[in-house]
Amino acid sequence: MTKSKAKILLVDDEPDILEIVGFNLSQEGYRIVTAANGKEAITKAKAELPNLIIMDVMMPEMDGIEACEAIRKIPELENVIITFLTARNEDYTQVAGFDAGADDYISKPIKPKLLVSKVNALLRRFNEQQKSTGTLSVGGIEINREEYKIIKNGVEISLPRKEFELFYLLASKPGKVFKREEILDTIWGNDVIVGGRTIDVHIRKLREKIGDDFFKTIKGVGYKIEV
Repeated sequence: MTKSKAKILLVDDEPDILEIVGFNLSQEGYRIVTAANGKEAITKAKAELPNLIIMDVMMPEMDGIEACEAIRKIPELENVIITFLTARNEDYTQVAGFDAGADDYISKPIKPKLLVSKVNALLRRFNEQQKSTGTLSVGGIEINREEYKIIKNGVEISLPRKEFELFYLLASKPGKVFKREEILDTIWGNDVIVGGRTIDVHIRKLREKIGDDFFKTIKGVGYKIEV
């Protein structure tokens, strides 16, 4: 996927933000679609099937958290990258965003060079991960990398893309302790800045969906899968 083919949906209720962000990314060759609130974002996302959604958190009619949750339930959009654009850096806001299925945050005020760099990194990382294929079986769970599908005891478990990638990484070497730095580098990329609690939030969601007994925390080091 080249820049000229990659489509980005920008969602913000401030026209100036849409103009600034849209201009800088279109200059990079990306195709830009815009929406002014969460409800419009869902409609545009269904119609346009973007590769990346950059969305404000605080918006009228429907905020970014609600819109993100709704978008993640649409089969055609389950693997779209969703990044919040927000001036709110409190931990609880980031945790709520990751719980809703967000992949990352971009902070306001916007720095054009950093914005472009982060978008490039997110899409590059996505392209690299899409090339990785294969099927794993661990602890009675079948993990299909090509179809982003997990089946446990004959039941399919739906996971957002980042949760799937994290589980696939840990399951690739059961018993190995994956350090936090290695996880961040592999799943998010060392040139993408994410919150310090990102991994913890994703592990918590995996415990809830797959089973707490699969995951072991090595305090101060990282995580591993035990079977």
